[in-house]
Amino acid sequence: MTTRKERLRKLVKVQEQLKALHETRHATFVAAAGAAEAEARELVEHFDADQSLAGLFPDLYHRRIANALVRQEASLESARQEAGLIATATARTNMVERAYKDVRRRDERERSDRERLDLIAQKREQE
Repeated sequence: MTTRKERLRKLVKVQEQLKALHETRHATFVAAAGAAEAEARELVEHFDADQSLAGLFPDLYHRRIANALVRQEASLESARQEAGLIATATARTNMVERAYKDVRRRDERERSDRERLDLIAQKREQE
């Protein structure tokens, strides 16, 4: 059977992995939002260019620009949600780490108390 200390140590590791997952997802959403914004900006620049095909297909350009802006907003919203999950994961990780440290300190204190009692018992046997 595993001790509480071992379970908490494993839980700390899992919480840190979960936090890293949310941080990675947040970064991915922010990057996707940046890419969508760059695409929209590039399409607008091409739309305004003299030799552009935008004059022939203005609806296509407008639709692609609108789609890029919608993707950007969706990615930013997902990034905001992930930021909230990061905060939650951070709080949970900190809470579990504190519990783990408390249990570890208590175990060390109990072990040192047992060692002192053993030394006292050995001295009494020698006397």
